[in-house]
Order: sequence, then C-alpha cells, then structure tokens
Amino acid sequence: MSERTTRGGLPVAAVVLTGIVALYMALVAFGNITDFGTNQEFVRHVLAMDTTFRDEDLMWRAVTSRTVQDGAYIAIIVWETTAAALLATGTVWWALRLRRDTPGRARTVAVAGLLMVLVLFGAGFLAVGGEWFAMWQSKQWNGLDAATRNVTVAGLALLVVQGAGRRADG
Repeated sequence: MSERTTRGGLPVAAVVLTGIVALYMALVAFGNITDFGTNQEFVRHVLAMDTTFRDEDLMWRAVTSRTVQDGAYIAIIVWETTAAALLATGTVWWALRLRRDTPGRARTVAVAGLLMVLVLFGAGFLAVGGEWFAMWQSKQWNGLDAATRNVTVAGLALLVVQGAGRRADG
C-alpha cells in the first residue's frame, strides 16, 4: 500500500464524521427554531424539576422563572447553531484540503465545533440537566439517552479528527 493510500482513509473519515455531526446539529437547531415550543417545554420541565421525585433536599435547585427557562433555551439554540456553522465550515474546508493532506484551520474549526457539541450534551444535558436538575428521575422529560448518543458520536468524531490531523500533519 502506498503512503498516500494509507494516509487517505482517516482524513476522509474525519470529513464524513464531521459532516454527519454538522448535519445533525443543523437539523437540531432548525427544529428548535421552527418548532420552538416542543423543546421549550422540555427545557422548562427539566429546569422546574416538576416531574422528578420532588425530594425536598433537591428542589431548591429548581428554576421556575419562565424568563430564565426561556433564556436558557434560547442560549441552547444559539449554541447549537454556532456549533453547526463551525462544523459545516470545518467539513467544507477539510474536504477541500483532502488532496493536500494539510487540514490546518479546517481541523481547528472542526475541533471547536465538536467540543461545543460535547460541552452542550456532556456538561449541559448529562451533568447539569441529568444530575443537577435530576432529569434522570423524570419518566417524561428525560433526555439522557439522546445526550449520551450525541456525546458518543461527537467524541468518536473528535478522536478521528485529531488522529487524521496528526497523521496528515506528519
């Protein structure tokens, strides 16, 4: 196998995985913008902790202000949109550089977008939503499985992007 063939697979996988996460995040942001109310209710219930076990030792954490709840939801949408834009940009830049084997800024932008996804779903949904607001206790408003899938896919993509960039950079 030639050196070019050996190095070619991982960068292509990086482009594809980054593109998949970009598409997913763009669709999530688009859905949240065009069907604002559905996930707005999700965020409101998680923050209000109104479907948890209502343990008095935890309920002081609940955020019941609609203004704060809606502000958090809007911040999530802005975060998702920004991550999608970075990932789409990284995908295009990386695809354009495949033949040169020099990802440069493409990898940097892709990594930034992937880290944003990890922060949103790992820190935001798993840690803050899942543990701080006890989302795990809710049968109806529990997004932990979806968040775990997103962390897994974004984490895998990040590993491939980092590995592809390292190999391509020499």
